[in-house]
Amino acid sequence: MKILQVFSFFSLPHGGGTVDLVYKLSQALMHRGHEVTIYASNFELDQAYVDSLQGIEVHPFRSFVDLPGLHLTPGLILEARRKLREFDIIHLHAYRCFQNIVIAHYAREYGVPYVLQAHGSLPRIMSKQRLKQVYDSFWGYKLLRDASKVIAITKTEVKQYKSMGISEDKIGIVPNGIDLSEFENLPGKGEFRRQYGINGNQKIILYLGRIHRIKSPDLLAEAFTCLSKDFSDAKLAIVGPDDGYLPFLKELVADLEIADKVLFAGPLYGQEKLKAYVDADVYVLPSFYEIFGITVLEALACGTPVIVTDRCGIADAIDGQAGLVVPYNKEQLQHALLRMLGDDRMRLEFSEKGKLLVRQKFNWEKIAGQVEIVYLGCLSSMIEPWRIN
Repeated sequence: MKILQVFSFFSLPHGGGTVDLVYKLSQALMHRGHEVTIYASNFELDQAYVDSLQGIEVHPFRSFVDLPGLHLTPGLILEARRKLREFDIIHLHAYRCFQNIVIAHYAREYGVPYVLQAHGSLPRIMSKQRLKQVYDSFWGYKLLRDASKVIAITKTEVKQYKSMGISEDKIGIVPNGIDLSEFENLPGKGEFRRQYGINGNQKIILYLGRIHRIKSPDLLAEAFTCLSKDFSDAKLAIVGPDDGYLPFLKELVADLEIADKVLFAGPLYGQEKLKAYVDADVYVLPSFYEIFGITVLEALACGTPVIVTDRCGIADAIDGQAGLVVPYNKEQLQHALLRMLGDDRMRLEFSEKGKLLVRQKFNWEKIAGQVEIVYLGCLSSMIEPWRIN
């Protein structure tokens, strides 16, 4: 198949797990014999990231407007008009963006089926709720309605699609995955500790991800403050790029008087990121809302047990198998941290089960095969539905 992947930008620091997913899915589909092309804007383009995608064409269209969530790329219109009919299937990633409006329009005009994967972006929560409503009214509902298939990452997202008027038979469930080859040769233990001056007796609690309020690193900082009174040898390591919330978080840490116990390491990638996972005693994802949580899989692949809130879509797969799931609550998170850090046997058991879980259910070869089945189903049932209108 000739496959087009579409996302609004190809910047790993800003796109986080979704950009990485587009990257890894494209690689896995190419390895399965398909021809893959990626359309995106050039907003803070990671050229080295693009260059590493050998065998895959990446077209970063110039963005003339770069507002949060809005990257206008007029050049995409001409490209779509000229080239879109050449593709067998189109995969739109995320939901509310200029790129989806353009590509879906020409997909309908040329009769090319498209799949939409919202990656948790359907709910109108946090910021810009009124603008999201406007987008949905003018473009969003039609975008969903005309998709040949939509992909949900979790059962939670299935409910979200249904609330937007999508019938269950049009929804396929395909979880996110990770490339296990990246975890075959892990760094030795102690490298992260030595690099940041953390002694071997200290327990490391790791948060790794975008520093954004929806990820709730503030909740973790508050729980850690309570924990540190009973567990004086704990260190909180906060790793990731600032997404507008870092100044507030640093001020909070200072106000809580735990600055000497908190490490802000900034964004880490590749082996440097793996060093953090390997040395952590527990990885915590305290999100207020998280449709999945790819960093959880990365931690498990490194043998690190996890704690997640019940707001994370991956919670059902984790609970009691590879870590602990807690309500979105400071006291509950503190108790889970105390329980995990105080029980070496529990951490070892979760470590072994977590590595097995990732290998069996979340490897990219398996995930790409499931996506491929979705594509083939769209092609086999195609009856040019847009011509009926």
